[in-house]
Amino acid sequence: MILNPKFPLYLPGVKNAGNDNISIIGANLREDITTLGYFISANEGLKLEIQNIYPTKEYASFGDILRKFIQDNQLENVKRLSLAVPGPVLNGKSNPIRLGWNLDIEELKKDFNFERADMLNDQEASAYGMGLLEDSDLDPIYTSGNLEKGNVAILAPGNGLGEAGYFFDGKYIRPFATEGGHSEFSPRTNVEVEFYQFLNNIYGIVSWENVLSKTGLFNIYRFLRDVKRHPEPEWLAQRLSEGNFVQELYKAAVEDDVLICKITLDTFLEFLAREANNLTLKLKATGGLLISGDIPQEIRSYIDKDKFYEKFKISDKMEEMLRNIPIYLNKNENTALNGAALYTAYYQD
Repeated sequence: MILNPKFPLYLPGVKNAGNDNISIIGANLREDITTLGYFISANEGLKLEIQNIYPTKEYASFGDILRKFIQDNQLENVKRLSLAVPGPVLNGKSNPIRLGWNLDIEELKKDFNFERADMLNDQEASAYGMGLLEDSDLDPIYTSGNLEKGNVAILAPGNGLGEAGYFFDGKYIRPFATEGGHSEFSPRTNVEVEFYQFLNNIYGIVSWENVLSKTGLFNIYRFLRDVKRHPEPEWLAQRLSEGNFVQELYKAAVEDDVLICKITLDTFLEFLAREANNLTLKLKATGGLLISGDIPQEIRSYIDKDKFYEKFKISDKMEEMLRNIPIYLNKNENTALNGAALYTAYYQD
């Protein structure tokens, strides 16, 4: 994997020969699975040698998973470690709510004798990983041909709602994390007010993550079923409860033409376009919008690109800016893993 020139990442250690041929363990920690990779830095990029997936909830700590990965692959004298975690990182520590683990990167560095260890928010890591994407990894929703100069926004609905960005300094783009997914959701129509009230009774404060995530997709579905009284076929209820909710909902919408599932996806995509609009305006992301995350990847063929673009550019006074912003869907599932490893390979203060 080599750096894509369309993503001029600020990585000052790339030209430092001392960062070549370095062994690295990268990890992407998620609520359901934790993915670890063994990388070698080379030629201003990375070579992935080994990748394993572990069920997160079967382990008491990340250290237990890391130890098993090292033992499973008989690794010795690995130089560096880098983690992508689904939560804020402050002073090398993180306590992601969905994981239930207390993470301290300095403790891991000491316990496993790494010469360097880093921990990043998973969306910041993903932003670095975008720098390793090939053109074929990007599915254009709206584009003039290239990413333009300027800040870039990243929106990633999955287990939670990840939001991040790149600051363009005039030459390079510099990734940064946000916790924008926890900003408060605001309704626009009468039906959305009903939806807000439905969620308010459940959560109290209603965040965008309660709407744009796997849980959020279920929230939309059960609102349509329980409040708006859209019929749910009995066979569908069983499939949704027993299988992967996103996959089964998507199949019922596309293959079985079930109305409640189609309305659920349409509503989700309208909310996604609206929050994409919000994030783009807040970051003044004239350089582009990148949509990532498990859900958009899962339902990619269902997305009506023209309709999404029309919903995205609606604004009180900023439509002229929004209409010119390129929008891409990231198809690569390993950007956070790759980005964590890329950061620890080549980032230097």
